[in-house]
Amino acid sequence: IAAFDAAAASFGAPDVVVANAGIGIGARSTDMPADRLRTLVDTNFTGLYLTAREGAKRMIAAGSRENECGRIILIGSMTAHMGYRGDAAYSALKAGLEHLGRQFAHEWIRLGINVNTVHPGIMRTELNADWFASDKGDAQIAGLPRRRLVDLSALDDIMLFFASDASRQVTGTAITIDDGQSL
Repeated sequence: IAAFDAAAASFGAPDVVVANAGIGIGARSTDMPADRLRTLVDTNFTGLYLTAREGAKRMIAAGSRENECGRIILIGSMTAHMGYRGDAAYSALKAGLEHLGRQFAHEWIRLGINVNTVHPGIMRTELNADWFASDKGDAQIAGLPRRRLVDLSALDDIMLFFASDASRQVTGTAITIDDGQSL
């Protein structure tokens, strides 16, 4: 709420909100401590839920029903449609985000807000840079269909589309940008 307040003070009510938060806590489901599972749920699902909800409240208050310019983009993961050993909770939460996006889209459609979900593939980020600099990270990359990570810039066009008026008639949609990694 404080972040939305600060942004509103400088820029006014939001037209676009990107809800993107995620941590990975790799562990087999039989080994995942309850406190780590709660941290995963709080970050990867509850955090996005609350961000999207606060954005929607502000869009509605600013007249999104009349101007139909509200856009919310949830960032999921290609693991929503597949899983890796040791990622049962992470993958299930990302699958839940896709359904949450459809639910929000259904709930907010008559309020002038479109909600869509983007599922990126594996890419180098601050969270995993050390892993991909290791021999095990190199082996993971070598096992990918194109033997490469997704470039961060691969998300640019779809994010701009979902944020723009060009997507005026697109809501409740999910798209995976993974360079074939989930094949």
